Amino acid sequence: VGEDAVLDDVADRLPVDGGEQVADHDPTLIRRATGRDGDDAGGGHGPNATGPTTTHWSPTTTHWSSTDPVVTSPGRRLVVDMPVDRVLLAAPRGFCAGVEMAIKALAWMVRAFEPPVYCYHEIVHNQRVVQRFVDLGVVFVDDIAEVPDGRPIMLSAHGSAPEVVAAAIERGGYVVDSVCPLVTKVHHEVKVRAGKGYQIVYVGHEGHEEAVGTMAVAPDAIHLVETEEQVAALPDFDQPVALLAQTTLSHRDWDGVKEATRSRFPETWMPGRSDLCFATTNRQSALGQIADRCDTTIVIGSANSSNTRALEKLARDAGCPRVLRVNGVDEVPDDLTGTVGVTAGASAPEELVEAIIAHLAPVEGVEEVRYTDEDEYFPPPRSLRDLIDAV
Repeated sequence: VGEDAVLDDVADRLPVDGGEQVADHDPTLIRRATGRDGDDAGGGHGPNATGPTTTHWSPTTTHWSSTDPVVTSPGRRLVVDMPVDRVLLAAPRGFCAGVEMAIKALAWMVRAFEPPVYCYHEIVHNQRVVQRFVDLGVVFVDDIAEVPDGRPIMLSAHGSAPEVVAAAIERGGYVVDSVCPLVTKVHHEVKVRAGKGYQIVYVGHEGHEEAVGTMAVAPDAIHLVETEEQVAALPDFDQPVALLAQTTLSHRDWDGVKEATRSRFPETWMPGRSDLCFATTNRQSALGQIADRCDTTIVIGSANSSNTRALEKLARDAGCPRVLRVNGVDEVPDDLTGTVGVTAGASAPEELVEAIIAHLAPVEGVEEVRYTDEDEYFPPPRSLRDLIDAV
């Protein structure tokens, strides 16, 4: 309990002092509509639905504050003339357990070591989070060779190739691997199946850090595919076939390729528990409940975030007339009208959501449509726990 409290304190104290507010926003009535329970298709995690409840909405997250003009000091109000009737707010949204773990881990590294602290790849795929760490003296690199000998290194949440982990250790500094446990599960599956002589069909996005790291676990036994056509172009394997996936895929990206693979290779092995991240699935399911009810949907997150782009695509496919992916409130246009849906990718801080809602200033308030609750917690990496004990 003490360890968790310290980690929370570090993350909370990094960006701002406690006085910063979002647009000095008055509490707005929010109607919380609970969606399907966690047992329905789609992989929701949480208790069964208990019916709508009402509460008052007001900004609750002041840390990870952006530098956008809507983030103001107390007493300063941002006046916005935007004819938005109401906001439908998807839940769950924003930070997942893996992202929270990684951010807190890097926050501890910043506190424990003199700058610079090095991080292999972006710690998470979000511009605002990465820039805040840059401001605190973190140097992000795409090659471990760029790290001076003896300097502390953090490995990103997306997972790293085995040779990258080995190279980081060889640099002689303190190394913390903040890989998401769900990605570690896929790495383990690749290693075990390859060791048993399987050919692995891996569904993922070419060039994505997670896919690159996963494929490096068994490069001679793994085949990257993204489409059904690529499945059809695979060779006829003499060995048994296993099917695995990048954790941040959307169900729409996964389902068609999965069925094509199982049709092509009827004896395909698959893990008993889906590789798809529960948080990614939950955010997609939550957005699916509101997208066709909106005149515009705003998806908050960076362009290099796979799960954010999946949310953007889902909203378009659901028939929403206008879909906007934004990094922050400064990218929200001033011509929005009617009902606006808002969600955030798994790497986007909640304060960006609050700032955008304050900017939209919906006349009829905010309705949060909740698909399920999430209570998952990933502890910090073991090497970080050892560091915490030492300091």
